[in-house]
Amino acid sequence: MEKLQLLERVFDTGIIAIVRLASADVLSAVTDAIAEGGVRCIEFTMTTPGALDTLAEATARYGKDVSFGAGTVLDPETARAAILAGAQFIVAPNLNPNVITLCNRYSIAAMPGALTPTEIVQAWELGADVVKVFPADSMGPRYIKGVLAPLPHIKLAPVGGITQENAVDYIRAGAACLGVGSSLVNNASIAEHNWTDLTIRARAFIDAVFSARA
Repeated sequence: MEKLQLLERVFDTGIIAIVRLASADVLSAVTDAIAEGGVRCIEFTMTTPGALDTLAEATARYGKDVSFGAGTVLDPETARAAILAGAQFIVAPNLNPNVITLCNRYSIAAMPGALTPTEIVQAWELGADVVKVFPADSMGPRYIKGVLAPLPHIKLAPVGGITQENAVDYIRAGAACLGVGSSLVNNASIAEHNWTDLTIRARAFIDAVFSARA
C-alpha cells in the first residue's frame, strides 16, 4: 500500500490500535478481533518480544486488508528493521529527526512524538506525516484545540489515556486520528481470550469517531 493510501486509511477510520503485550503468542488473535471491529490500522510496539517477526507474519497474512506499523521506535536502525519487516508506518514517543529522514527516504509514514507547539512544528517541518501528541492525557482535548487554532494544517494524533468516553471530545477538538492502547487492547480480555470483547471495543471506538465527525 502506498503511503498516501495508508494515510487515507488512518484518517478515514480515525483509530490506530496500539498493541503492547508481554508475549507475541496472542498477537494474531488480537489482530483478528480488532480488525473484525473495523480498526484497520494496528501498531505493534517494539517493546513486545518478537515484535519484528510478528509484524512480518501479520503483514504477509493480512495483505492490504489491515495496515501494520511499528511503535516505540527510538532510532533509525529500529525503524529500518521494522520497515524491512513490513511496517507501513513508524511511531515514536519522541522526536528523532533521523527517524523521520529514514521514513521519508523509503516513503513510509512517519509519526513522531511531540508535546509543545515548538516540538510539534519542528516535527512537521522535518517531514512528519502525523504528529503524535504524547502524553495527551496530561493535557486533554482543550489543549489539542488550542494548538490547532494557529496550526490547523498539522495532523495531530493524541495518544495516552484515550477512552471511549473522551474519543469524541478529541476528534471534535480537531484530532486527525487517535492512538488507543489499553482501552481497546484490554489486558483482562486478552488474559481471558475474550476476543469478542476486543471486537466490541474496536467497534465502539470507530463509532465514536464517526459520531464526532457527524
